[in-house]
Amino acid sequence: MAIDLGDLNSFLTVARAKGFRDGARMSGASASGLSEAVRRLEEQLGVRLLNRTTRSVVPTEAGRSLLERLGPALTEVEAALDVVNGYRDQAAGSLRINVPVSAIRLVLPRIVPPFLAAYPGIRLEIVAEESFVDILAAGCDAGIRYEERLEQDMIAVPIGPRVQRFATAASTAYLDRHGRPEHPRDLLGHACLNGRFPSGALMTPWEFERGGEVVRIDPTGPLIVGLGGGVDLAVDAAIAGTGIVALFEDWLRPHFASGVLEPVLEPWWQAFSGPFLYYPGRRLVPAPLRAFIDFVKASAGRI
Repeated sequence: MAIDLGDLNSFLTVARAKGFRDGARMSGASASGLSEAVRRLEEQLGVRLLNRTTRSVVPTEAGRSLLERLGPALTEVEAALDVVNGYRDQAAGSLRINVPVSAIRLVLPRIVPPFLAAYPGIRLEIVAEESFVDILAAGCDAGIRYEERLEQDMIAVPIGPRVQRFATAASTAYLDRHGRPEHPRDLLGHACLNGRFPSGALMTPWEFERGGEVVRIDPTGPLIVGLGGGVDLAVDAAIAGTGIVALFEDWLRPHFASGVLEPVLEPWWQAFSGPFLYYPGRRLVPAPLRAFIDFVKASAGRI
């Protein structure tokens, strides 16, 4: 039976998107074209693959079985075709990377411009995402996360600074009014500006370390921001004298240099390992991703 790979891919797109319109937005195809492809596939197979209503599109039992086997197979087909890019003078194509806002702010500015200058045929899309996601299900080729968030079946490549510190800071005006903490427990008497993960959990406890002693506190304060897009508001509030903010040292360093923020409890700032670029451990890596991996490895320690 000769089945068109395009029709199979259309079915996969619609099933993952749970609808023809959403599938069209994801793939750039038309909803009517996807519908026709799925209808043609069902006729060839002689079985219904999708149950359609005005509100939803849900795979049938046969559709679910096909979906389970089809996704990995088509991924390998796409990777096999994409590897042809490696035979050109320069890698070309699309590369989609899922990263937290901290990496967008602190890691990628030194990597992305020279990478795109070196590979003008590559179109890079950066997706900001604070939660740890299934990068393949999210339509991404790779992601950037910290070591404790990596899945065991992923290949990880160091990217960016290898050691970072979590810092606390406040404005001079705030510290003059309320005093300068000398021990992490002193923060329990201060206005602390907190963050909330997309999961709903607060960014607690705040953890400090000095001379082998680890101290964890659950701070309270007048402001909670969503981690990612809301972080700059917390920084602005700290600069305005609202309270003490906790954030990556590299994020706060320009404000230390300008004098609008003072380090708080610096001897207690805890160090942790830097982020990793991670991607699925499959045999064929798309050429744009391979180019990015090689660029990151070659640039280690230089940018």
